[in-house]
Amino acid sequence: MTSVLSTGTSALLAFQRALATTSHNVANINTVGYSRQRVDFATADPQQMGYGTVGNGTRIADIRRVADQLAISRLLDGSGELARLKQLSTMADRVDSLFSEASTNVAGVWSNFFDSVSGLSSNASATADRQNVLDSANTLANRFRQLNGSLDSLNSEVNNGISAAATEINRLAAEVAQINGAIGSNAANAAPDLLDRRDQLIASLVGYTGGNAVMQDGGFMNVYTAGGQALVVGSTASKVTTVTDAYQPERLQLALETQGAKVVLDSRALGGQVGGLMEFRETVLTPAQAELGKLAVGLATTFNDTHRDGVDLYGQMGTDLFSLGSPRITENTANTGSATLQGSFGDLSRLQAQNIVLRFDGTQWQANRADTGASVALAGSGTAADPLVINGVELVVGGAPAVNDRFLLQPTANVAASMSVTITDPSRLAAAAPVKGAASTANTGTGKLTGVKVADAGNPALRTPAAVVFTAAGQYTIDGAGPFAYTAGQTISANGWSFVLDGAPKPGDSFNITPVGAGSSDNSNALALAKVEDAKAFNSGTVTLNGALGGLTTQVGAAARSAQYSLDAQQVITDQAQAARDSVSGVNLDEEAADMLRLQQAYQAASQLISTADTMFQTILGAVSR
Repeated sequence: MTSVLSTGTSALLAFQRALATTSHNVANINTVGYSRQRVDFATADPQQMGYGTVGNGTRIADIRRVADQLAISRLLDGSGELARLKQLSTMADRVDSLFSEASTNVAGVWSNFFDSVSGLSSNASATADRQNVLDSANTLANRFRQLNGSLDSLNSEVNNGISAAATEINRLAAEVAQINGAIGSNAANAAPDLLDRRDQLIASLVGYTGGNAVMQDGGFMNVYTAGGQALVVGSTASKVTTVTDAYQPERLQLALETQGAKVVLDSRALGGQVGGLMEFRETVLTPAQAELGKLAVGLATTFNDTHRDGVDLYGQMGTDLFSLGSPRITENTANTGSATLQGSFGDLSRLQAQNIVLRFDGTQWQANRADTGASVALAGSGTAADPLVINGVELVVGGAPAVNDRFLLQPTANVAASMSVTITDPSRLAAAAPVKGAASTANTGTGKLTGVKVADAGNPALRTPAAVVFTAAGQYTIDGAGPFAYTAGQTISANGWSFVLDGAPKPGDSFNITPVGAGSSDNSNALALAKVEDAKAFNSGTVTLNGALGGLTTQVGAAARSAQYSLDAQQVITDQAQAARDSVSGVNLDEEAADMLRLQQAYQAASQLISTADTMFQTILGAVSR
């Protein structure tokens, strides 16, 4: 009788706990990272009765979670990469919107500006058309500044994201280490919910830094970043912090605190959200800002050069319309020498936007690209008379550099932020040519002067009147100097101007070059200004300003699309890894319902055993009482 009661009781308790576990599974069906739990039954120790052993019912041998560590590891790897690509794609899309939306891009105001210059060429003396050019120029310069400012704001967001991530990384790493300590060296006996909690924390941690988790002998879980740096080892958590870039203090980097020192983590080796932020900054934000600055330099330099070739309504030579800053050069915080570098723009056709690291090796300067480390050609000695020349930038070295002193050259970064318009008086727009040519009315030949071109606006004799006289069919003089040989169609030049004659001049024919006076309605230089956007200014004269503008928009759009394509592909991979994990560890309601029904029936049967034992006990009591 007692054995029946004991057996029934053990069964009742075991099935009750099994039902509780099944209920726990159903209750956590929507809990992220939960692994279903399974009850393992075992027979209770039998009792020796002399004539043999009699079973004592059942017991719960273990309540364990159903998990496949390989599937979990695959999911961790995929989730870290997914977090990186989500961050990269989101931020790249924002840059793409800045360059593609009509309300924020450069293309629209760029077109409006050159349309206004074309309008000026139609009515060069009109005050309204001149004011329209100045207004459009200010709008264009303002758009360059605004767009550069928006990119600076994105850099601030990256810094804020890195700072916030550092705080979360430390919190998660500390909690993982704490759970490791609680689990101890025997994970087999750890609570299933505690193991799930640790896996979920590790997944969140890897989501910030990328990397993986490695099971240590005994049950500890060690976590490493994508670059192999340890974040958690056993029950010890590392601490990360932020440090400023050695060249650009406005940019934060992630560093690992170890033995009192701070080790900067390689941004190219990090994954997760932090890796996505840093990759965005290095591969999308920095190049976009540099190319925007390069475009501003190209426009300002080319337009100013052409504007200086003309004459304004006061009869004065043109001045710069746009003002622009110079290349940015910052020294490494570890430099020990007294050297300083001053930069200026040189050959525009050789200008490159890539950042350059300059290092003094004790004898000479060496240059390498900051992003790839590739060597870059460098000429000159660094003096004012013989500056260092690199990628269209000229550098003058002051002071004394020490061995291994380094400088970061950012040729065009943030240059767009300094763009402004220097002219406020519409009459100062140089729409007219500085000189004009005319044939003498007494000429008898067929020579026609179709236009005078300015070859050197800085020539002091440019606007000095000059007379070109043909002394013979194949000879001419300039203000009595000469004679010079002449063949049909050749260029005649002096004092910074030149022209070509159509037809055939005869001896005695003369052509007069005179300066254009104040108030002229001549539009020769305005026509040249309208064509500046098609000037082949970059890449050794193969890329126009318009082409560079289109290339910048395409470059940013391509980066955004590439990030989105990679994200879509990684999403599929991660979904597959999640499905593989869920197929093993996920809660299936149909399966749990079947288990619940089976356990319920078993529980009822066990209760019947107890009821039977009670009946037997009552029968014996009744027999004894009689």
